[in-house]
Formats: sequence, C-alpha cells, structure tokens
Amino acid sequence: MIAIPIHDTILLPDISFYFKKDSFTDWENERLKVGEDMIFAFLLDEEEEPDDEKASDYMKLVYPVGVRARLDSVDNEGTYRIRTKNRVDILSLTVQPDGNVEAEFTDRPDIVDISPDEITERFERVRDDYLEFVKMFQWGLFARGLILQWKSLNEMICSMSPYFSMTWEEKVAIVLEDRVSERLKLIEQAAYEFMEMSRVNSEAANQQQQENENIYRENALKKQIEILQNELDEMHPENISDVRQFQKKIEESGMNDTARKEAEKVLNRMKQEGQNGHEYGMLYDYLDFVTSLSWKKPGAAEIDLEHAEEVLDADHYGMKKVKERILQQLAVMALKKEQSGSILLFVGAPGTGKTSIGQSIAKALDREYVRISLGGIRDEAEIRGHRRTYIGAMPGRIMEGVKRSGVSNPVVVLDEVDKLAKDYGGDPASALLEVLDPEQNFSFTDHYMNVPYDLSDVFFVCTANQVDTIPEPLLNRMEVIEFPGYTELEKESIAKKHLIPRAYKAMGIKKSQLKITDAAIRKVIQEYTMESGVRGLKKRIDGICRHAAVHLVKGETKLSVKPDNLKDYLDGHGMHRDKVEKKTFPGIVTGLAWTAAGGEILYIETTKVSGSGQVIITGQLGDVMKESVSIALSLVKERFPDETGDLSKYDLHIHVPEGAVPKDGPSAGITLTTALSSLFTGRKVDPTLAMTGEVSLRGKVMPIGGLPEKLMAAVRAGVKTVFIPKDNVEDLEDVAEEVKKALTITAVSDVNEVLRLAGVTE
Repeated sequence: MIAIPIHDTILLPDISFYFKKDSFTDWENERLKVGEDMIFAFLLDEEEEPDDEKASDYMKLVYPVGVRARLDSVDNEGTYRIRTKNRVDILSLTVQPDGNVEAEFTDRPDIVDISPDEITERFERVRDDYLEFVKMFQWGLFARGLILQWKSLNEMICSMSPYFSMTWEEKVAIVLEDRVSERLKLIEQAAYEFMEMSRVNSEAANQQQQENENIYRENALKKQIEILQNELDEMHPENISDVRQFQKKIEESGMNDTARKEAEKVLNRMKQEGQNGHEYGMLYDYLDFVTSLSWKKPGAAEIDLEHAEEVLDADHYGMKKVKERILQQLAVMALKKEQSGSILLFVGAPGTGKTSIGQSIAKALDREYVRISLGGIRDEAEIRGHRRTYIGAMPGRIMEGVKRSGVSNPVVVLDEVDKLAKDYGGDPASALLEVLDPEQNFSFTDHYMNVPYDLSDVFFVCTANQVDTIPEPLLNRMEVIEFPGYTELEKESIAKKHLIPRAYKAMGIKKSQLKITDAAIRKVIQEYTMESGVRGLKKRIDGICRHAAVHLVKGETKLSVKPDNLKDYLDGHGMHRDKVEKKTFPGIVTGLAWTAAGGEILYIETTKVSGSGQVIITGQLGDVMKESVSIALSLVKERFPDETGDLSKYDLHIHVPEGAVPKDGPSAGITLTTALSSLFTGRKVDPTLAMTGEVSLRGKVMPIGGLPEKLMAAVRAGVKTVFIPKDNVEDLEDVAEEVKKALTITAVSDVNEVLRLAGVTE
C-alpha cells in the first residue's frame, strides 16, 4: 500500500481532513484515486525523501506507527478529502522504481478503556472551554465557527496541533498511545496548556502594549507641557522655573562634553529631589556656578601696542623697564594670536604699583580685571575648591574669580603669593602650580566643579614683596620683574599727576578751591613718609584733602597748603627718619639694608668692655647676620693681630639699633668687618660713608640684592659715599639718575680695599 510521509501534523482515527493536491508529489497524485487507501507515516525529521542509495534506510527515518486513511473525494479545485480509519504498525517501507513508497503493515487496535459517554463529555467540556477562551481575542468570532465544527477530541488535536507549543516527539507520543483514556488525557493536557500559554502571552502582550501606550502618552504629555512651558516662559520670563532656567543655560553655555554631562546629571538629580529636598539647595548652587562661567573660547583680539603704551604711561609714572617687559609680552601675544609667554611676577615694596599695573594691563588689552588676594591662605582647597561631599563646599578662589569676571580670558592678579602658608590643610603654593603652568592649566579641574576648565586664555599676573618665601617650583614657573622704589622726585611727580587729582575727585574738591604747593608736597615726602612706594604718601594727601573739606564746608573758598602751615592739615608730627650722625666714634659704621618696605640705613655699633671673652650680639639679628659676625671677627683677628691681642680679657658687644625689629640677610658682612676694624684700630669712619656687601673668609666682597632701594635710602639719610660690591655694578642701570648723581658710588672687590678706602688702614 502507498505510504505518504508527513511531519508536524497529528493524524488520529475517525477524522476527516483536507489536503491540497499540490501538497503531494506527482507520483503520489497518480496513485491516489477516490476510494484508494494509503498509509501516513510520521517522519522523525523534516528531511527530504531519501534517494535510492538511502532507500534501504527508509525505516530509520520514520516512527514505527502510522495511520491508515482513504481518499473520499476530490473537488474541482484539487482539494482532497481524506478520512482516517485506524492506526497501524509499519513493518517495512520500500521505495519502488517509479519512486513510490510501499508499506507493509499490521493493524494496531486501540485499547478502549473509557465509555462513549465519558468521551463525549470530555470533548464537550474542552470545546466549551475553547469557545470561552477565544472570546478574549479579536479573531475569536472566526475561531468560534471552526470550533463548532469539531466532532471529537481527535479532530480538535489534529486541527490545532500545528499551533501547539509541543515538540514533534510529544505530538507523536499521542499517536503511539494505545489506551484511549490516556490518549484523551494527553490531548486535554496539550489543549489546556495551549490555552494557558495563550492567556499568559496575551496578558503579557496587553501589559507591554499598555506600558508602551503609557510611555507614548507620557512622552506626548511631556512634549505638550514643554511647548506650553516655553510659551509661558516667553510670556512671563520672570516666572521661569529653576529646572527650565538651568536647561536653557546648559544648552547655551557652550560647555565641553565632560562638563555638559556632569551638569545634566546634577540637573536630573535636582528634578528628582524637588524643591523641598535636602540637597536641592546644594545642587542649585552648583548649577548656578557652572552655568555662570564663560565656557566659550574668545577669538584672538587685535592688540594695539601704541594704545597699550599710552595706557601704561598714563596710569603709572616711571618704571621704564617694567613697562618694556609688559609690552614685550603683549607683542608676542599679538604675533601668535593667542595667550603666551611667561607668568609675570612683580616683586617690590608695598605701594610701588604692582597691583595697579595689572589693572592697567587689563585696560590695555580691553579685558576684564580680577584681583585675588592670596595672603595668609593655608588651605589648599582655597585654590582647588572643596569637594561637594563636604557641607558648605565652595569653589576655589581661582574659579570664583573667573566666574566673577564673566569671561574666560580675564587679566587675573594673584596678589601676595609670597604670603601663602602651609599647614595640615595642604600646600596652597603647590596647588598654584597647575594653575600657572601653561602645560597643565588648559584642563584645570576645580574639586567643586569636578570637570576640567580651560585657563590657558587667562592672563595671570602675580605680585610679591619678596621672593625668599616663594617655593622654588612655583618661582620657576614665573618671570621675576623687580619694582624699584620711587625717588623723591618721582614721588613728587606721582603726587601731582595722580594722587592729588584722585584725592580731589574722591573728596569733591575743585582745583580752584585747594592748592597744594610743590614745597608742601616735598615736605610731606621727606618728613611724613618713609617708604619706597607711595601708599603712605597717598594717605597723607587724602588727609590734607579731608582737613581742607572741613574748612570749605564752613565757608572758606580758597585754601593753600604750604610748608609752614602743613602741620595744620596733617595729624601728628613728622616721622622720625634715620639721618647720618655729624659726629662719630670708633667702632660705628653706617650700613645699608633692604626690607619688605624698601631700603633703610643700618648702624653697626661695636664696643669692648672688660670681661671673659664673650661675644654679645644684640638687636634681634638673624642666623645669617650672626654668621657674618663670626666671619668678620675672624677677618679682623687675622688682619690686626696686635690690635686685637688677647680677647679673653674682654667682652665684645655688637649692636644694631632698633632692637625690636628683626634683622637678617647677607649684606652686612663688610659693614661688620669695618666696624670691628675701626673699634680695634681706634680710627673713626666718616658717618656720611655707607656700605653694603657680604664678605667671605678669603676677604672677597660678595654681591647683594636690593641695590636701588638701598641707594635711595642712602640719599634720604644724607649719605654722600657708598661702597657696593663690584659684581653689583651692572645693577646701577636700575638706579635712578638723580640718585646716582647725589652719591659717590665706589665698587669694591676685597675687604682690604674697603678698609683702606674707609680710612681704617693706610
């Protein structure tokens, strides 16, 4: 009998089903006639029919069970109506020369262990459950018609088996089952599993669809709210919400990608936190800070050197070398079209114009000006900022200053970098390295911001009174520009051109109402100030104008300040200034010293009294000067062995007046040597002779610093002749001509030369 292999379709006895004619092969269609029986064999796999070489293995490709069926009819459209009879055991399958497959079989009877009524009852229950089940689907009406056509559970499983989530082995197991009750049980199990899985899938699909609809709805509502909010913001910009305000600021800020991601992250946290949240204020402050910064890199602006020179000359008198160096820096920037060059460090006494010239640079470049005072800072966080994990965290002073400027390329003056301190809070000077180093500051990261910011466009200017306390690594990143003190003539010019007009404007005084004579100005400079800068002079002039304001308000119309009535306009008496003595004694020599406030004369006084050979040093001398005393004493003993004699019978007392003022520095060596030599030889030294320079054990005069300030102090004190180290001759270029004309400056290289010129030796 012809055998037809099938796969994935369950066929059971006593059912009718339909096949399209084109579902069979040509030779199968030739054999299939109405009334013809056939055997449906169930393939193990969906393989093609075996070729002749594999025909002998055909039995290995099918299950040993099949279903016998008969072709009942064929309609005009080529549809076969087939009716199954019973199950059979397939004994063998043979491929014929014409390609047909013939089967040998025996009938496989069912074991009927259930009554017909129970079979019907079980079928009706399943059918009713299916009818109820399909109501939940849109295709339920169509499926209902098919379900009502079922006449048994066999028909149900045969028509539904392609849709069941069953393996082929599970489907064939139903056919292999001989007992009817067990077979029905398997069919029911498959039917209910299909219904339950369909319900679960449907519920999951509905839930997913509902979630998607909610998402789509939420997005649509958000978009609509955003559109409405934008319209409201345009109509009432004063009522714009914080979140919306920061969204707009972030979009328009021009932040780099890292900063934008961090800002958006904080903004999302701010949304979730809500205005009543504990962290809302902190998040608001952070976003307000980063969005207030200027992130956009400005284009290269044209630099007009002539204009810059005019600004510097108009704002500051003198300082030729300082202005030349600043113009060089601006010229390099003009050529390169970008911020470049060294970080400038202005070093000089207070009141010499270090800070104000930074303001002039900003004016010359047409940039914003920011001054940041670093004096006394001990905490590194003042530079780098606090991490936001701390309560009360704030950005560092550098980023706060940049934010205050409102641009990314301000001129920033870092004032008093020599007064940075170091303690348990870190080392602020080390933190400044990253700020000032051009190789690093293009990505400076403030701890508070936690994102990099480009400081390479900032024009940094630093100021200091001295460089001794600045750490070497920081000092190496800066170019030191010395600010010499002003001469009396320069102070007089500054007072007339700058200080007096500003004081008039500040006090509301007209030029016709008050006249300060040149002689009065000179007297103020000589008797009421003792500094290298002009800060004290400014205070005195302001005091004169305030005093004059009282007289003007009382009705006086014209006032004139002259030397003879100057006391009436100034509080107190003139300041005491060291002047060279007219008379002198052996062992006393005039020296020159440099302090943070400028140059001063320094008397070295020596004497010997009966005692036990002690060397007494008074006047709060530092370690360097104490070492100079020891060297000077050794040089004197060597050169004057007869005069010094046995020092064990004497106590040697060395004193520097103004004992309350600490004194130190490597510039008193030759002064100490000359004073001791004068003491032991008994020869006086001219009081109008002053000297400065360190000395070595070989007697060589070593170079010193602060020469311009020392020479100006000599002029103020009435000194006529000054000895300076030979190595410092080049520094005379920095000394004002009027100072050099007022002094006889002699360069010395050896202590013997000093003693000879001072008249201590022949």
